[in-house]
This record gives sequence, C-alpha cells and structure tokens, in this order.
Amino acid sequence: MRVERIGQVALLRLENGKANAISPGFMEKLEGLLGQLGDARAAVMIGQGSSFSAGLDLPSLMDLDRATMRGFIRRFDEIMLRVFELPVPLVAAVNGHAVAGGCVLALQADVRIGADRDARIGLNETQLGIGLPSAVLETLRWQVPGTSLAAIALEGRLVSPREALQLGLLHEVVQEADVLPRALARAEALAALPAAGVRMAKASLRRPVAAAARASEDAEAERWLETWFAAESRTKLKEAVARLRR
Repeated sequence: MRVERIGQVALLRLENGKANAISPGFMEKLEGLLGQLGDARAAVMIGQGSSFSAGLDLPSLMDLDRATMRGFIRRFDEIMLRVFELPVPLVAAVNGHAVAGGCVLALQADVRIGADRDARIGLNETQLGIGLPSAVLETLRWQVPGTSLAAIALEGRLVSPREALQLGLLHEVVQEADVLPRALARAEALAALPAAGVRMAKASLRRPVAAAARASEDAEAERWLETWFAAESRTKLKEAVARLRR
C-alpha cells in the first residue's frame, strides 16, 4: 500500500493481496497512508485488480476470541471514522468489488465513482448473520437515501455498479479504463477550491455523524459481537471461509 502525489492530489493505492481484504495489518497500513497526505488538498483511494476491497479477512478473524474480536471491531470503527473525518475531500475510485467492509470503506469518501464492469457492491453482513456496528450505521444513514436502507442494510443485497448508482452507493459509473482518470479529475476540481472553506464545510457536515457513532460505539460493539458469535452466524461464516479457500 502506498501514496503517490499527483499535483495537489494524494493517490492512496490499496494493495493488500488480490482482494484487499481488511485485516488488522490492512488497517495499520491504511492509517499509515492517511498520515502521509502532507499538504495535499484532496485525495483519491483505489484498489487493485478486480477489487476495491472484498471485505473483512474472514479466514484470519474466524478463530479470534471475543476479547480480541472486540478490539478488532473497535479498531475498525476508529479507522473508518478517521477516513470519514479526513479534513480534505476524498474520492473513492471503486475499481471493482466493494463488499461488506470494503463497501464501508468506500462509503466514507465524499465522492464514489465506480467502474462499469462485472463487480459486486454492497453490505452483505445480514446474509452472513452479522450486524452493522455504529460507525457503519451512522455513516451509511448519512450517505445514502432513506429509501435505499432496506435493500442495503436489511436485505444485504450485493448489486452491480449500475444498481449501486441507483441506490446511492455510487455517485457516478464510468468505463473501467476511465475510473481513475475521472476520480483524479473530481479530486483536482475539489483541490482547486479555497481550502479553508472546504475544510470547514466538510467538518461541519460530518462532525455530528461521527459524534453519533461514537456515542453508541460501546453498546453497539457488544451487540455486534453477539451477532458475530451467534451459532447460526458461525455456520454461515464458516461456509463463507470454505468458499474462499476453494
């Protein structure tokens, strides 16, 4: 994972295996990238290969005990909110699959541009029997229309990029070859605006959302752990891990 500088824009490349699965190591690397933005006035985040990020690294998480898993989900919330509150505008170039935690990461951006390709996007947690922690719920509620919440959060649909555009998970869909150039162009336009006003507007818009997420973080983490360790969920998660290992 690395940062490239293109004029006033920082390009964050997510490169953590072919699926960019989210593990403790992934989160540490992502936090490191966020610390390398320097004086950039906007940022773009993109995955690699066929995935923006395919979600949590289930094989590495399945055997963790409750206390360790509590630490993981609290850390996940912390990193997602740090991305959400990034002081400069952030554009997500959703180059491929953005599933579960990967979709959550994309949702923290100000602008989300998807590649028009065979990819799945969405929060499929309920299909695996698990819930959504506070940072996910509060930022999701703020980012998508209320009419889309049932399909995204309750049904856990995984949809195509064009369907994701209709639901509000994406703001634009462009040809696959154009996703990074378009994301950079949007970021450059945002970087050209006077920085002080942009930073204040973004902070003012997002501060109440992050505060609401933090206010319920402890209670929601415990509720989330109940779903993660529920018997039916463990069966679904083990089945998912078995499919990944084929």
